[in-house]
Amino acid sequence: MMAIRWSNQLEFLCLAGVVMLSQLAYAQIFATAVQTTGGASSVPQVEVWRFDQIGLLGGHPVTVFGHPRVIESPYGKAVVFNGVDDALFVGVHPLAGVSTFTWEVVFRPDADGAREQRFFHLQEQDPGTGEDTDNRMLFEIRIVDGQWCLDSFATTAGQKLTLLNCKLLHPLGKWYRVTAVYDGKELRNYVGDELEGSGELKLGPQLAGHSSAGVRINKIDYFKGAIFMARMTRHALPQEQFLKMPPLVVSQPGK
Repeated sequence: MMAIRWSNQLEFLCLAGVVMLSQLAYAQIFATAVQTTGGASSVPQVEVWRFDQIGLLGGHPVTVFGHPRVIESPYGKAVVFNGVDDALFVGVHPLAGVSTFTWEVVFRPDADGAREQRFFHLQEQDPGTGEDTDNRMLFEIRIVDGQWCLDSFATTAGQKLTLLNCKLLHPLGKWYRVTAVYDGKELRNYVGDELEGSGELKLGPQLAGHSSAGVRINKIDYFKGAIFMARMTRHALPQEQFLKMPPLVVSQPGK
């Protein structure tokens, strides 16, 4: 039997009237659950982290660095990072142990940030020492000519791949869903539904660890922008099952 554990409670603002949601959109937004395929000790098969507060992500306690703030975005509450010293740290690696995965983030990269920024980092730790190993997964951006391009990176046991195509640039200050998918043979990344890059990779499972949002795990390359949510799925999803952008709930983006 599949058990469902709800993560952070979602809050929606209805400004200047009632927001009408289709059944599909309603199901999409309220699918912020952690799903397991067995008993209480089973590993969650899907984790959704809603950035609607800074105290918890997906039910996990958060260590706050700097002063990230909760704002109102067009989709509901989100967390904004200043690109200087704001970050959130979580003591779990939500994709540890997987052989395939899908990792999705809804975020907004803002103007005037550094040229290289890491906005999400999943990091393995040595079980004996607690020190970070070389095994990790990252979402990054590069700023080129006042726009941004997506950089995705994954490595395990010396096998590694960077997906970076700065010929495909995107405006800053807008909301996007980015996706990294690994099917056991190939790593692919997307901005929206557009494939940005792909490459063959033999990526073994990573051990347990920790995660950071808004910065690389060692507190360099800070991200300037906002994050609305992330979904980590412990298998490779087909493109038609990728996370959809949530329905608008406010008329103006948060600042």
